Amino acid sequence: MSLTRRARALRPSPTIALSTTAKRMQAEGIDVIDLTVGEPDFDTPEHVKAAGIRAIRDGRTKYTASGGIVELKDAIRTKLKRENGLEYGRDEVLVSCGSKHSLYNLAAVLFEAGDEVIVPAPYWVSYPEQVRLFEATPVIVPTREDDGFRLTRGLLEAALTPRTRAVILNSPCNPTGAVLERPDLEAIADLACARDCWLISDEAYEVLVYDGAQHTSIAALGDEVKRRTVGVYTMSKAYAMTGWRIGYAAGPSALINAMDLLQGQQTSGACSIAQWAAVEALEGPQDHLAVFRKAFEERRDLVVSMLNQAKYLKCPTPEGAFYVFPSCADAIGRKTPDGKVIETDEDFVTELLGTQGVAVVQGSAFGVGPNFRVSYAASNALLEDACRKIQAFCGSLI
Repeated sequence: MSLTRRARALRPSPTIALSTTAKRMQAEGIDVIDLTVGEPDFDTPEHVKAAGIRAIRDGRTKYTASGGIVELKDAIRTKLKRENGLEYGRDEVLVSCGSKHSLYNLAAVLFEAGDEVIVPAPYWVSYPEQVRLFEATPVIVPTREDDGFRLTRGLLEAALTPRTRAVILNSPCNPTGAVLERPDLEAIADLACARDCWLISDEAYEVLVYDGAQHTSIAALGDEVKRRTVGVYTMSKAYAMTGWRIGYAAGPSALINAMDLLQGQQTSGACSIAQWAAVEALEGPQDHLAVFRKAFEERRDLVVSMLNQAKYLKCPTPEGAFYVFPSCADAIGRKTPDGKVIETDEDFVTELLGTQGVAVVQGSAFGVGPNFRVSYAASNALLEDACRKIQAFCGSLI
């Protein structure tokens, strides 16, 4: 069979690949702790589930407008005004099948051959792949741990060229948990306005910030930057609705309309039942958010403390999301007890899974290594067990 060049160029998602391997091992009866996937272990709040059930019973099971039901668009608009300081019309909001779908639609209508898209590293694994799908070039800009893995003005300015079409921002960041502070965002906004490029702001983890850190939407910095920004959001993280597949984008109406037209030829819109559940999530009680945030912060502190007690690891404390991104640089070049040399961070995570049954993701999958990503969206007991096994693995290296 002959596939297109585009299809042949596609690479598998490393996070999904490792999660699939962990699930296969579990199905074979092997004891594996899977810390690869960015999925809250909490259940969807009861009032949100009830709204989904109610939608089924009320017969709200038909096709919707491709861009989302009016009720959900209005709930999103209210949320964005209340929490992000942003005002949008209905024609400036699009509901999709998860934020990954929103980002794909955005790439499809914005990028083409010859365009360059700046992607700060470490990055979420799908950003460069989606850019390449539409024959644009991802320009990877490595950030430094000493700068808190934040994109600085100097790094961005050095990467901008006349071909720069867009800059992708992700704050809080997957995989590092870094939060861009307001001065960072102001510097980025100034450069984007001066160089006439788009800003794509992925704010999936916006509510999960710790230690007094503040999330700021870059589009809220002023009308000029808002006109060139598309914000991308999800119901998955804050509301534990990963399987419901609802995300949304907000930005200039011409761009949102183009994304809507594309979506109309793809999916005919997101699931009607999930959309009604999302309305309740945004408009109903928000008490669970503080519970989620407190639990994740406690888990973060536990994991950071235990990983920093492991030989050869250095684990910074993230300000947001639910990941840590420790360095395993001091483990590179060392040997396992059976003589296997740890030459890369991929070797590190492979041996960790094989010998200790702990599944994590190599940092090189996110564009920076030697590191690895640990999702702490798991119970304290499971995280303690995993960290003890990571300590044991590191302690066994010679």
